[in-house]
Amino acid sequence: MNIAEKWLLPTMNLDAAEIARENALGLEISEFCTAFNMDSDFAHWDETVRQKITSVNRLTFHAPYNELCPAAIDPLIRDVSFRRYEQAYLLMRGYGVKKMILHSGYIPLLYQHNWFVRHSADFWRKFLADKPDDVQLCLENVFEPTPALLIDIIEAVHDRRLHLCLDIGHAALAGAAASLREWINRCAPYLAHVHLHNNYGDDDTHNALNDGNIDVAAVIRHISGSAPQATLTIEAIDPRSSVAWLKTQGFL
Repeated sequence: MNIAEKWLLPTMNLDAAEIARENALGLEISEFCTAFNMDSDFAHWDETVRQKITSVNRLTFHAPYNELCPAAIDPLIRDVSFRRYEQAYLLMRGYGVKKMILHSGYIPLLYQHNWFVRHSADFWRKFLADKPDDVQLCLENVFEPTPALLIDIIEAVHDRRLHLCLDIGHAALAGAAASLREWINRCAPYLAHVHLHNNYGDDDTHNALNDGNIDVAAVIRHISGSAPQATLTIEAIDPRSSVAWLKTQGFL
């Protein structure tokens, strides 16, 4: 699969489904990033998603993340996280999707590295115990200052169903502890998905791909060469301008 066949848009963008159909893109189901959409008014959100994904062949699913943490110090929070992820997983499979994006739950200064790795690994082993071989769970970086924490979790679990999702906007905001080149190089063996958006280093603004300090074209070329297996979601607030820019750069 060449890179032109790997692009997706998040469904929470109002015109994402229309743009996806116009440009033969996939969709990342993101209505359930907020967990209560799986409960409150679920029939509405379910119908909304099913309408959007009609005639779209390439799909991923973003799991809920607010206040969820697989390595939480409070065991009740770990239990809630497991229940919410299981709920999301069953919903994802109902849509015919096999790849799910999940946040690691890491918060700087709160969690000690070894604690977080050990409890995360225990959580994901338990979660994956009854899952089929074709599922892909992708842990996404948010506040991690370097790739080390997520890679240590992946290697501790040692399960080919557990992968990484590199969010370049989050990585750029994490500070100078690791460059984007280092993030890509170290994550590449485990990378199954990428979130692309831009910013100016001061906030997680999810700008268009060509609006910010990140050289997104260079990043895409690097990922294409280092992790050709990875799919990519354009997580910009304005997806249409980003799609147009990708075409000018020859990526679509």
